[in-house]
Amino acid sequence: MTSRTPIIAGNWKMHNTIAQAAELVTALAKVENKNNAEIIVAPSYPSLNIATRLLKDTPIQVAAQDVHWEDKGAFTSAVSAGQAKDAGATLTLIGHSERRSVFGDTDEILNKKVAAALRHGLKVIFCVGETLQEREANKTLEVVEGQLKNGLAGFTAEQLNGIIIAYEPVWAIGTGKTATPDQAQEVHAAIRSYLTKTYGAAFGAATRILYGGSVKDTNVDEIMAKEDVDGALVGGQSLIAEKFARIINFNK
Repeated sequence: MTSRTPIIAGNWKMHNTIAQAAELVTALAKVENKNNAEIIVAPSYPSLNIATRLLKDTPIQVAAQDVHWEDKGAFTSAVSAGQAKDAGATLTLIGHSERRSVFGDTDEILNKKVAAALRHGLKVIFCVGETLQEREANKTLEVVEGQLKNGLAGFTAEQLNGIIIAYEPVWAIGTGKTATPDQAQEVHAAIRSYLTKTYGAAFGAATRILYGGSVKDTNVDEIMAKEDVDGALVGGQSLIAEKFARIINFNK
């Protein structure tokens, strides 16, 4: 670990009723945070407001899981960055692999979503990652760099200041499979190298890069031990207060 403040983020995906969300954030608000990590939860849209209200006097931050690129319009079922912010979110995920693969978000669409989030003052957690076929074809770094290049095209270092990158190998999400710590470190180092090359040394050194892909209480310590891993984007175990608490309190 470096001097970069670690981030532990929980993506709840399409889980939890409003009552269940309230119960979970109430439990999380009581969790010890021995690593002084930044803690983020990303509920589904109906629970954004209740999560924000219950976490108001705590350091836990609330993120939306996605935003639309337009501020308003005839986009049935979509939620704008302004609406997410009004509901209490201060961050948003953009480019999660399920948005890319299930909903068809292209790099061009994601680029517009980043612009919308920044326009409304939402901090972006930008997700990248390769499929199993791409990894087996030794295209991992090429794919990830392409996603960064295209998804963040046109933005300056100043505009992207504070952006968080999440590397999540698609083949490890929800499958129980996890990239080895060395595999994660290789890609995180490549991401940092790309950011340094593109936006400058200070930007590359300061940007926090999270690992996402079946992070568990049983493997978080070895993942977080890697130099360029600055945190975790957690799926299933972020829904269980005790499990997420152990991840928050990973052993350095």
